[in-house]
Amino acid sequence: MASPLNPPRRILLGPGPSNPHPRVLEALSAPVVGHLDPEFFKVMEESKAMLRWLFHTDNELTFPVSGTGSAGMETCLVNLIEEGDTVLVCVNGVFGTRMADIVERLGGNLVKVEAPWGEIIRPEQVEQALKDHKVDIVTLVHAETSTGVLQPVEEISRLTHDAGALLVLDTVTSLGGCPVTIDAWNVDATYSGTQKCLSCPPGLSPVSFNQAARDKLGRRKGKVKSWYLDLTMIERYWGEDRAYHHTAPISMNYGLHAALSEVENEGLEARFARHELNHRALVAGLEVLGIPLASQEGHRLWMLNSVKIPEGVNDAALRKRLLLDFNIEIGGGLGALAGKTWRIGLMGESSRRDNVVALVQALGQILKEEGADVPVTDALGAIEGVYTRG
Repeated sequence: MASPLNPPRRILLGPGPSNPHPRVLEALSAPVVGHLDPEFFKVMEESKAMLRWLFHTDNELTFPVSGTGSAGMETCLVNLIEEGDTVLVCVNGVFGTRMADIVERLGGNLVKVEAPWGEIIRPEQVEQALKDHKVDIVTLVHAETSTGVLQPVEEISRLTHDAGALLVLDTVTSLGGCPVTIDAWNVDATYSGTQKCLSCPPGLSPVSFNQAARDKLGRRKGKVKSWYLDLTMIERYWGEDRAYHHTAPISMNYGLHAALSEVENEGLEARFARHELNHRALVAGLEVLGIPLASQEGHRLWMLNSVKIPEGVNDAALRKRLLLDFNIEIGGGLGALAGKTWRIGLMGESSRRDNVVALVQALGQILKEEGADVPVTDALGAIEGVYTRG
């Protein structure tokens, strides 16, 4: 017989998930209705409107895909890419690499523009690639979760459209934590996730397609190569037809509705300011401990802090101690940064002053016990200084 379910209450400061808002947890336990129930349709319509507001878009085709952020990535790519399309993928971390993999699986002609992990893709790199190839689609990661880099979008978007291509943007980690303005940036298709700055458990992926992207979908010569993610069918369920496609995850949609409501209640400017302030406080404390940021200066995420592991520190052992002794989760580095960086998330509900203090205090204590000469009191003072100045 299985033991009773009793998971611990962790402080989730890794790359995701973040700690859900209490209202989200409450919504997840609400009574389940059918996916064709009129009451559920109200939830769907309100969530669509809130997502358009959050994405800063008027795109009619904006809704949450049933699946995690990777399902959103595949939704954008499988619907827009046909065999033989030339797709320029900007790669400076794990998620650009993942998009390149999907392009090849779909039979696309893959062209890669790459930057060292921890640095942005420069517009002139994209400009040259667009001169060298007749490109149909460009893909870009706005907030690279594996490296902590915030990618500027506007200039690459202009170059993309001047070349007659469409732009697909990954906003999994940025949506709800920093400005995302899909229409102003002229992004044709975007996707995100619920488990990062929206502080909802993983399981849904908000997507948005503009008219140019929908037109390309309508011009397809063959069927979309995923039945489950085929927008030509799914949009009929999320639109006025309410045509059955698959059974939507009712409770997860309740949770997203509550999460989006909380974002509205806080207000975007206040929410962004909170994420930025807590990021600055964390950085101040970590730097006193001798733990600098690993991402490119001037292009650093507030929500996901990639930091260099101090020399001589056992990565896995320290993270295990943090989890078991202090109940705090942080993430290790991925790919080229594995064993070299930690990824510290301050996303949504997890982006809190008490979490910043608790983490720096715990890291300082562990490092001190391992023989490092770290001024923990000074680090906490640096944090307090940031909050005092605001």
